[in-house]
Amino acid sequence: MASYELAVSCHFNAAHFLRHYEGKCKRLHGHSYEVTAVFGGETLDEAGMLVDFGIARGWLAEVVDRFDHTLLNDMPEFEVLNPTAENLAKILFEALAARMDSPSVALLSLSVAENPGSTALYRG
Repeated sequence: MASYELAVSCHFNAAHFLRHYEGKCKRLHGHSYEVTAVFGGETLDEAGMLVDFGIARGWLAEVVDRFDHTLLNDMPEFEVLNPTAENLAKILFEALAARMDSPSVALLSLSVAENPGSTALYRG
């Protein structure tokens, strides 16, 4: 059985601090986050695409934009949860999966990189 995957990425800037953590990250600091979503499916549309890159980037931008230039700790999602890359990846994955409107395309994973070389990945 053949399957296809494609990935799109976007960036946003935000600040956070970690609660219940001893180290530099307990203080307020910022990141230029890179978010990558991987989509998959078994069939291509009549144009030969799993999903148009522009459509996939639009879905991702819709869920990420509300976090841009914020203090993540002030967002409702992080009232209880610590704003770690792991928790952010899960929150963005769930929001993106709910936003998608293509029954033939699945969201396979979503990763959040705080810095080059420091990435958290969530698979639903």
